[in-house]
Amino acid sequence: MESKVGASEALGMIETRGFAAMVEASDAMVKAAKVELVHYEKIGGGFVTAVVRGDVAAVRAALEAGGIAAGKVGDVVSVHLIPRPHDNVDLALPLGRGKEYWDAYREMIDGVNNKERKDTK
Repeated sequence: MESKVGASEALGMIETRGFAAMVEASDAMVKAAKVELVHYEKIGGGFVTAVVRGDVAAVRAALEAGGIAAGKVGDVVSVHLIPRPHDNVDLALPLGRGKEYWDAYREMIDGVNNKERKDTK
């Protein structure tokens, strides 16, 4: 089931070799487009990933700017955009989802469950 909560959002990731390159990418992404830096992950072996959220076009622009900026100070390993990620992605990897999101999500699920209960009676 797909949710209408954040349905127009995208998830963008830039993986770099080196922390400085990730910081440079993050700075460029939030300056280039209306995105929110929601997470970063130290993977090991010098690999670091920055994660942003926003609408699809903004995340696409942010990733382009972030990739260029990171490449100037380090190695870009990968750049990836997931337009409108399924809710299961957030359930498994709650990347930057705050209390407000989960409250809205639970409310939506409760509404669906209540409707299904009424329909089966």
